[in-house]
Amino acid sequence: MALSNPFYTPEVQGAYALHSLGEFHLEEGGVIPDLQLAVATHGRLNEAKDNAILIPTWFSGTQQTWELVYIGPGRALDPDKYFIVVVNQIGNGLSTSPHNADGANSAISMSRFPKVRIGDDVRAQEQLLREEFGIERLHAVVGGSMGAQQTWEWAVRFPEKVARAAPIAGTARNTPHDFLFTQTLLDVITDDPGWNGGEYTSNTDVARGLERHADLWAVMGLSTEFWKTEFWRGIELPDVTWDTEIEFKDRFIRTVFGAMDPNSLLLQGWKWQRGDVSRNTGGDLAAALGRITAKVFAMPIDEDMFFPVRDVRAEQELTPNSELRVLHSIAGHFGLFGFEPSYLKEVDDHLTELLTSPV
Repeated sequence: MALSNPFYTPEVQGAYALHSLGEFHLEEGGVIPDLQLAVATHGRLNEAKDNAILIPTWFSGTQQTWELVYIGPGRALDPDKYFIVVVNQIGNGLSTSPHNADGANSAISMSRFPKVRIGDDVRAQEQLLREEFGIERLHAVVGGSMGAQQTWEWAVRFPEKVARAAPIAGTARNTPHDFLFTQTLLDVITDDPGWNGGEYTSNTDVARGLERHADLWAVMGLSTEFWKTEFWRGIELPDVTWDTEIEFKDRFIRTVFGAMDPNSLLLQGWKWQRGDVSRNTGGDLAAALGRITAKVFAMPIDEDMFFPVRDVRAEQELTPNSELRVLHSIAGHFGLFGFEPSYLKEVDDHLTELLTSPV
């Protein structure tokens, strides 16, 4: 039975449309009877259908952050120039997910939801773009974090369909460290008795697990410099204030993650742990990245403890026609939320160069 959660509504996340792909078979063997992808578009598709940019979402995120932080007239992601399609990944709470599976999908609701991989997201997005919009080749794919994992997968799986790619703060193959850290994120949820094997009656049943999940993000998602310099003092939210780092963590980070669906986070985390483009080439990462024909700007964040520069550089060096463009943010991985104008300018400058470059 589907659970109501106001966090996953247009009133909170902004407008989106649901597109049905029908029965969708997953790489792990499961089936989603009627896969619904939540999609937000900006701009217009030109007659040649060659101005489309795909943006896949990151862990726990929706299209909203992209709309608020990255997309707009005069920006690199300019809807006056491009047709920008933001697709919410499978299981993120807006697209078909454990807590909203009803109707044709009721048999896979909650704990019965099948395992999903990054490759499933990319195959679903390709089908959506082709069937709904008639798009056969993308001007670019741009994604951050888990969206970067999907960006790498797009460039490897469908090289003929991607002209340019910008994976931001994410790797093509997840590292052992990232796998282990993500497991701690998942364990604190499933260790909460309120999780009840995935059959809770409300996300609030798992409040303690979601709080501990948020606390781990506070430690690893934000950099040591962010906390040492008290950068958090300059972050403002409507009707919320804080005077200490503990208050910032509790009133901001815990509040955000506490509103989310536990099974959705578990589904996305399992997928994140197993992101690996080399699955397309029998485990050979160099062969997988060697398939890429897109022009690639790999863009790690310098203070990121999830996807450090050295890990991204190692993959970029295996990728033809690619460049490493390091972004700078005191917020580490959470720099993706655009706390600093300097970070946003760097992103815009690099993306503008990439999007206007010949291929």
